[in-house]
Amino acid sequence: MADIAVLGHGVVGSGVLEVLLTHTQSITRRAKEEIRVKHILDLREFPELPYAGSFTKDFKVILEDPEVTIVVECMGGLEPAYTFVRKCLENGKSVVTSNKELVAAKGAELLALAQKNNLNFLFEASVGGGIPIIRPISQCLAANEVGEIAGILNGTTNFILTKMIREHMGFEEALKLAQELGYAERDPSADVEGADACRKICILASLAFGTHVYPEEVHTEGITKITLEDVAYADAWGGVIKLIGHVSMLENGHIAIMVAPMLISRESQLANVDDVFNGIVVRGDATGDVMFYGKGAGKLPTASAVVADVIDCVKHMKARKYLFWEEARPDYIEPFESIKGDFFLRIQGDCSSDETFAKAAEALPGAARIVRREEAKGEAGVTVENISEAGIRERLLRLEESGVRVLDRIRISDF
Repeated sequence: MADIAVLGHGVVGSGVLEVLLTHTQSITRRAKEEIRVKHILDLREFPELPYAGSFTKDFKVILEDPEVTIVVECMGGLEPAYTFVRKCLENGKSVVTSNKELVAAKGAELLALAQKNNLNFLFEASVGGGIPIIRPISQCLAANEVGEIAGILNGTTNFILTKMIREHMGFEEALKLAQELGYAERDPSADVEGADACRKICILASLAFGTHVYPEEVHTEGITKITLEDVAYADAWGGVIKLIGHVSMLENGHIAIMVAPMLISRESQLANVDDVFNGIVVRGDATGDVMFYGKGAGKLPTASAVVADVIDCVKHMKARKYLFWEEARPDYIEPFESIKGDFFLRIQGDCSSDETFAKAAEALPGAARIVRREEAKGEAGVTVENISEAGIRERLLRLEESGVRVLDRIRISDF
């Protein structure tokens, strides 16, 4: 029998208990050993639950119990989760977590500690919830050199953008609906400002390329400035707007990484990932593009991935799973200002739309025009190709000196 402990009985923690209890026989068969939840850490009490006697408010009870070999961390946040997980690994207990903030901030350190003590630190649920992505990259695609990863990594923002695209809702109206349906928190900033997607692309980048990437080093934009006018221009261009986490390996050995709203062609596999669903495309040299799709969050999808890691831990109790990346190094991340790409611009001048575009074409050589229905007076949609962030900022200063205002600037994805 394998005794485990669960830290936290919130949405994910209670889901883990539900999955373990409702699928006991099949889980035992797959793990080749019975899994028993011996302790559950939570400050609250749940006397109505059939496993009420397993609750404790004292972490030391778990830490000092020699029978507990695996600890499942479902608390979320950085503290006290980090302290608890580190102490577990220091005291001979493998750890499974769904905590993306913890893995993104402390992954290299905790993986090194697990390796040192011949333990496992697994986190399949930290990126795609119920979507398998960590194990496929580390195992199934191990024969590939991964060159790029791009994904819709946050269901809340994808739901909001879907409503803006399909039903022409404004951002605030779509956000309010997401909150009413339980897809967005009362404070939605981690989602709509891109922080959640940033943590996830950092984990994927660290795993795929072998060096830790810290969220604070990644250029991150959210969707709060996206307008219905932008959505209409994207449609006229032949695509949609999605919040994309993107990382690629450059020829100089650096990585280009960012989170930002991007125009996606309708021909892209990511263009049809709608509502609260997530989609991740991994580009390998042998496989080409491989896509992973599904619900990126939710109680049972996330719990499913957590329990799968628990089963893996039980099966590898005496042999460590090889999951590892090095600590961050200087000059590994390409400066955002030097990353080249294609851009969409929504601009407006105190003249006709044709004259506004003419000024843009003068300041931005090679600029092409997009025309949408019901275009405002003096407004124009413009695309410009293969220019760095620093380069386009310089050109836009010239454009504004000519009396043309830049209302919006959005990258164009090549996925």
